[in-house]
This record gives sequence, C-alpha cells and structure tokens, in this order.
Amino acid sequence: MRLSEPKEREIELRHASEPLVFVIDIGSSSVRASLFDACGREIQATQAKRSWGFRASQEGASEIAAEELFATVTSTVDEALRLVPRELRFAEVAISCFWHSLVVLDDAGRALTPVLGWADTRARAAAALLRARLDEAETHHRTGCRFHPSYWPAKILWLREQREEIVRRAARFGSFSEFLTGRLLDRSVMSVSMAAGTGLFDQHRCVWDERLIAALGLRRESFPKVEDTREAIARLAPEWSARWPQLSEARWHAPFADGATSNIGENCSTPERAVIMIGTSGAMRVLFEGKPPRSLPLGLWCYRLDGRRVVVGGALSDGGNLREWLSRSLALEATTLEEGLAQLAPDEHGLTVLPFWSGERSTGWHAEARGAILGLSMRTRPIDIARATLEAVAYRFAAIADHLRALFPVSQIVASGGALQNSPFWAQLLADVFAHPVELSRVREASSRGAALLALEASGMLSLRGPSPTIARRFVPDQDRAARYAAARARHERLYRLVLESQTA
Repeated sequence: MRLSEPKEREIELRHASEPLVFVIDIGSSSVRASLFDACGREIQATQAKRSWGFRASQEGASEIAAEELFATVTSTVDEALRLVPRELRFAEVAISCFWHSLVVLDDAGRALTPVLGWADTRARAAAALLRARLDEAETHHRTGCRFHPSYWPAKILWLREQREEIVRRAARFGSFSEFLTGRLLDRSVMSVSMAAGTGLFDQHRCVWDERLIAALGLRRESFPKVEDTREAIARLAPEWSARWPQLSEARWHAPFADGATSNIGENCSTPERAVIMIGTSGAMRVLFEGKPPRSLPLGLWCYRLDGRRVVVGGALSDGGNLREWLSRSLALEATTLEEGLAQLAPDEHGLTVLPFWSGERSTGWHAEARGAILGLSMRTRPIDIARATLEAVAYRFAAIADHLRALFPVSQIVASGGALQNSPFWAQLLADVFAHPVELSRVREASSRGAALLALEASGMLSLRGPSPTIARRFVPDQDRAARYAAARARHERLYRLVLESQTA
C-alpha cells in the first residue's frame, strides 16, 4: 500500500492498523521506545524514554561503557512493553541509532573499549596524519567523509597508536548498533546506512573501502558484513525471547541511522526538500533516490540510507546542547531565555561568535576549532551573548544551506527536533538568516517514525513515495532582519576564515 499522511498524529491501540511495529530509537542523549501501526501512526500511551549521555573530558573524550548503554536500551524496552497487553505480538521491530560511534569487539562480541561518540576529538592528530599521508579529496569522493576525529579512520589510527594492545586483540570494529544486535539477536547485522556513516565505506559501490582499510593496516575481515535493508533481518535470541515474549516472533531489522530515518519520518525524500534538525547537535540533510553527487563540496558529507537512496548534508556539533549550556552557564532560565532572545534586535549586541564549543564538523571540518566571542564590552549582558551565539549557529547552518542549494533544487526547508519545536524564536531566526521560509514539522519523533516506515517498506507492506511533510507552523523571513543578518554573517565569515587560516598555517 502507499503511504498517505493520516489525519491523526497519534491513535489509540484499539484503532491501530496491523501489523504493529515496535521501535527502539537510540539518540545521542536519550533512548526511546514506542509503538507504530501499519500507517505510520504512533500509538498513544506506549512511549518510554530514558536519558543518558556520553562522558566528556578535558582531553576530548566523549564515551560511554557499552554495557551501560545496553542496559539503558533494554530497560527502556522493558518499560515500553509494560504499557501494552502481554498477549500482544509485534510483527516488526525497527531500530534507529545514532551515527558515527565506534567500539572494538573481541571474538565473543564483548566490548574491549567504551563506545566512542562522534564528539570524541582525541583523534585530532590522527586526522591530521591521515590528511598528510593520503589524498583527502579523493577519499572524500569515495567515502563521502573528510578526515576528522568523528569518523572511524582517525579513531582507529588513534587507537593503534594509543591502545595498541586492544587493537591487537580486536576481532571486529563496529558501532554501538552492532554491539546491541550481537547481544540481542541470533546474528549481528549491520545496515548500509550505519556503515555509510563510518568514513570507511565506498558510497558508490556500497562496500567497505579497501584502499582506506589497507592504509590503516587492517583487513576486510575486521569489519562487519554489511547487508541492504531487505536482507538485514534477524530474530530475537532465546534468552531475550523469554524476557520479551511480545517481540519473540517479530522480524528484527538491522538498525537504521538516525539522520536518515529523520528525513523519512518527515516525508522528506526528494531533492526539493531539506530537513534542518536541531536536537543535541544539529544537521541539515537532503535525501533522494539515485547515485552520490559526482562533485561533492568538501564542506558536505555524503552517506546512504540503503542501496538506492543517498543522504547529503552537513552537521554541527553544537545545537541544543549549546543552548542548554548558555541557559545553565549564563543563569538564564528557559522561559526567560526565550523571551529575552525575542526582545533583542538582530545583531544588536555587536558580538561576533564562533559557535564551536564542541568542535567543528561542517563546513570546515576543523578538528582543533573551539568557541570564541569577539567584541565583549562592559555593556555586554548574558542575554547578548546567548543571542549572538544562536545567531552564529544559524550562520553555520546557512553555510551548509548554500552548499546544498548549489547541488539540489531545494524549495522547502522543514524544521525538526526538540530544540526547534520548543523555540519559535530559533525557527524564525533561521528563516531570517536563510532569507527563505522555514516550516516547523508536526512530527514529534521523526527518527522513530522513520524507522517504523522503513521496516514496513522493507517487509513489502508500504510504499514511501507520495506524501508531503505535515507542517505545524510556517516562519516567513522578514526582509529587514534578513538584510541585517546578511551583514552580520559576512562579519562572522571574516572571523571564521581568519581563525581557520591562522590555525592551519
């Protein structure tokens, strides 16, 4: 059947259309479990959520013990299943998982390292070494990824240098999703979408990049078998079937990457539609059927959802996490912050900010980048710093948008993620900076819904072609504000280039 956007965003279980899909959504700050029906509608009062977070250090670590995160996932599933009748049986289980993590596994599937997250920057020197040894532009064309500590090549090289004994004991490198499936299912499976975000995957041939693997001194056998969506199916292992009888008969799909599932969940899978998402971090993506671009700007990445769909975009390490930092560190309560931000005029503060508290990914991929505030005076107030910082985040998104518009006929920008859905100010700011309307999505959990839809599609129950995004509110740019932001963005770009040139000289 074809997907048509239902009038109801959520329905009661008794009104759900079968088959039912159980979704596990593992984000970079929380785990969610929920139920969806055959039309992609979330079922009311079946949602469970548990927060977690990577542990950071001054050295740049961003990690969590694999067993700890595994326990958070399983306890979230426990909680969600307690909300539905025990006799209920699910046909499909879909998993959405955060991109770019790395964990080293032994031959029994046990974790030899913590799960290293995308924000772990300890591999900065390793990324620079790869850049010196290899042709980054050529590698970027094949893998869609720059040499950066967020990706596997730099992380693996850093581990070889700093944790040589662990690498010698390694049977396989994987992401948290493979650790999870290896523990829960009768076989560990890795989807194309998860492999595509590693920086070690040939996006054109849909295989591990042999040249890069050889450059790291490794073998193809050190990496998981990658399967496309319809093949990557497993069953729950017996010990977990006894614990979760509702899921024991289900087809378990290999985890999908959350960046790709978000676009699907928003019904944005054509080159005309871009999704801008701000959750813990931020990203702007275009998803489409076809081949990777022949000429990919160095400021963007290119991954895959599966063997026929490609995702192109850019990512920021600072999004909702930076807004929370501003609120906490500047002693601005959430309500006070939103009201205070809206009362200021564009660029009224006179500050220029580089919003790299957590480092930079798109568009410069500068591993050494850190936050900076220029123009402070005795008249500067905390709210001025907050406003200038969020404006600077919008300027970084605008740089990504410029690259995407050069490749695709983007005519619709859909806004998603909790940070934007809870801040009309920020959504309007993006519209003004882009000088283009921004439409706020009605979908509450796009990555969860997207995973459910992809599982239904893989099982042959649904076609995802056709529906349009469901919009809650449209933010139209104000031309006067847009002009002021254009001038402020030019000042921001001058500082950005000056700092990059001084640090890369």
